[in-house]
Amino acid sequence: MTHIGVLASQRLILVLMLTASLAHAEEASWSHYGGDEGGSRYSAAKQITPANVDNLVPAWTFSTGDLAKRDLKTMRRRSMQVTPILVDGKLLACTPFNEIIALDPASGKQLWRFDPKILTHDVNPANKFNCRGVAASIEQRRVFAATNDARLISLDLDSGQPVASFGSGGEIRVDPKTYLKWPGEFQITSAPVVLGKTVIVGSAIADNRRVDAPHGTVRAYDTKTGALKWSWDPMPREEKNSASTGWGGGNKSVGAANVWAPMTVDTKRGLVFLPTSSPSPDYFGGLRPGDNRHANSVVALKAESGELVWSFQTVHHDVWDRDNPAQPTLVTLNLDDGPRDVVIQPTKQGFLFVLDRETGKPVFPVEERPVPQGGVKGEVLSPTQPFPTHVPVLVPQTLKPDDAFGFTPWDRGACRDLIASARNEGPYTPPSEQGTMLFPMSAGGSNWGGVTFDPVNQILYVNTTRSPHLITLFAAEKFEERKANYPKKGISQQEGAPWSISLDVLLSPLGVPCNSPPWGALSAIDLKAGKIIWESTLGTTEELAPLSLALPAGTPTLGGSLVTASGLVFIGGTLDKYLRAFDAKSGKEIWQGRLPAAGFATPMTYVYKGTQYVVIAAGGHGRLDTEPGDSFMAFRLAGPGESPSLWSRTIDRPGGRMWVNLAIVTLTIVLALWGVWWLFRRWRSFVGG
Repeated sequence: MTHIGVLASQRLILVLMLTASLAHAEEASWSHYGGDEGGSRYSAAKQITPANVDNLVPAWTFSTGDLAKRDLKTMRRRSMQVTPILVDGKLLACTPFNEIIALDPASGKQLWRFDPKILTHDVNPANKFNCRGVAASIEQRRVFAATNDARLISLDLDSGQPVASFGSGGEIRVDPKTYLKWPGEFQITSAPVVLGKTVIVGSAIADNRRVDAPHGTVRAYDTKTGALKWSWDPMPREEKNSASTGWGGGNKSVGAANVWAPMTVDTKRGLVFLPTSSPSPDYFGGLRPGDNRHANSVVALKAESGELVWSFQTVHHDVWDRDNPAQPTLVTLNLDDGPRDVVIQPTKQGFLFVLDRETGKPVFPVEERPVPQGGVKGEVLSPTQPFPTHVPVLVPQTLKPDDAFGFTPWDRGACRDLIASARNEGPYTPPSEQGTMLFPMSAGGSNWGGVTFDPVNQILYVNTTRSPHLITLFAAEKFEERKANYPKKGISQQEGAPWSISLDVLLSPLGVPCNSPPWGALSAIDLKAGKIIWESTLGTTEELAPLSLALPAGTPTLGGSLVTASGLVFIGGTLDKYLRAFDAKSGKEIWQGRLPAAGFATPMTYVYKGTQYVVIAAGGHGRLDTEPGDSFMAFRLAGPGESPSLWSRTIDRPGGRMWVNLAIVTLTIVLALWGVWWLFRRWRSFVGG
């Protein structure tokens, strides 16, 4: 071979190597908790399509081992909500007990594992034992994870060993700067975020327990040394801070307004976006008069310094536990005047706020509207609240007696009476001694699963929960008496406030929500047009009803969705044990994959070595009392000689199987009522004869 030929061959080899390298880099398409750093949960993967999704089969299942090594009581106090990330050929995830695991993306085989050995006995975590995800920096070869006992850990990406130069032996203990009333009152449940050489964490703090709860401070550390770079408290503690005027002096005594939901970063702008929560306590604000900024806000900070860039408040003076519960999602909208970089913040009320990423100003109109007044003694309510007007509200916000739902006239009548007895004047009706309707409930609307955005078709997808709460305030001195008399009710002390709280899901005597189904839904929204394109019921009663009857009623939904370039929306998040696929254009449910436990997590997808996988954590939820599990499950298209099994089911017609079950249960109820009527007549005949 000539010298020129050798050079040509070398160049060809280099080109092929570069092409393979770029292809591999393109395949690693889920490197952040939300897919990309903006949290859009969009994947360019096209291998799995609406036409072939029914050919999905289980690719692998990985068990964390928690079911085998932990007792049932401990398993009932955890929730498996993690979304793995794919970084440098490793699938990285955490267990509810903060073990960090690296898996082979194709086989699910464990590559390495690190156990921080958190305490589980004599610990009562405020938000269950939980870990939603980890973060990684491929440039620095680091994995970052936060724990239920408030540690920030740095591991070597290749070996999974602690990085000795980070903090003390690879970890930092996050100091809440206040006493804790019990182990677990202060924890970290969502993934850290990394921007450059800065890693940032929020915190999860117990709700409703006391006025002087731990502060909701956000902290940033140097990724190499672990040195604290800055801290930012949503509550301005100094009077010279301009935002302190919105607290009426309460900023010195109250806590929380923490960031428990996932955060987002914008590398180009050097910004981190925070979804802040309500101040303490949740349902009485008389000790914190004013708007309470920067609580209940979307906040943009400079990631390097922690300097405030802008803040937009979604609820003034929150007394309804209306935290911003989800990751602020960063997308580019194609508007009539050109592309616009925005932040989308979903809320528990069912609102969508769309804000300019540079300024925090609403992109679509938001009106300050008068809201009901007349709170309990000592309360100082905000006279107005912000209402987005362009994008329709995603869930019903009113529930009248005539709207009561029931399977029979008896339980519907009971629901009607419950609704009629409550104060019920819309979404911002103040908590009361009479009892106030909160609709949707405090865990309703959109929760930590957030939103999913298709940047090509410019469509947003969001799942919502639709059930009511009844909030009843009572004098604080009656707390122990109430708790003793009603041990199964949701009673919280709000220590330090003059009022304690009873919080109950509004259920019929048969144990179903007093509002009409669906109780869980998935919706598609055209933000530019301000229209809901379609809405589909999400979840069935299969795990709840007798005989596993799968009624098409929807269920409470925790966890989010993902959307692919091929036109599929994948989502778990329901009380029944399925990962579902919906046609992104029509909203038709076209596939179900059976899971070993309910998948209260956001799924993720990736293409690895030419194969597309869809992965979800299936572990159930301790608070919802579902069957516990400890698995990660991956699906892929069937190969030669494989066929979909009972794990995978095609849905030919939306709700087809479910409507058959509805007919069965309706017939069962009719027969039961006929039987009661027959026995009643027989009894009267017996008595009369």
